Amino acid sequence: MSLLDNLKNAQIEAMRAKDKIRLGTIRMALAGVKQREVDERIELNDSDIIALLTKMVKQRKDAASQFEQAKRQDLVDIELAEIEVLQDFLPQALSDEELSILVAQAVTETQAAGMQDMSKVMAWLKPKVQGRVDMGLLSGKIKATLNA
Repeated sequence: MSLLDNLKNAQIEAMRAKDKIRLGTIRMALAGVKQREVDERIELNDSDIIALLTKMVKQRKDAASQFEQAKRQDLVDIELAEIEVLQDFLPQALSDEELSILVAQAVTETQAAGMQDMSKVMAWLKPKVQGRVDMGLLSGKIKATLNA
């Protein structure tokens, strides 16, 4: 079953359960998928949808931190609830240990010698970790490994 089908089924379940927050978040995600399909005249596959959901999670994290600075806990709670719903559809996050192993493997595979090869390592890793790790964290790990 594709990720799009999972989203549609979850939407139906949320309607039946009368879970307004979950339903609204899933509708927002489906609208984002549909918008991108219409704009680019393509049909999104699972990896494209994962990238879109990851972007939505990042946007909500940014918004939550801004609302927290503004001392708007009610809005922070909404953003965090939406993040939780979106993460249900993303692959399981990688642990630090798993990420370190993948970075080491990428450095070996690409024969990276220093920071000038960071883009090669990142290009090798990106499809394998898409939606499973924060890209800023990944970048930091790669830098630390290449500088060591």
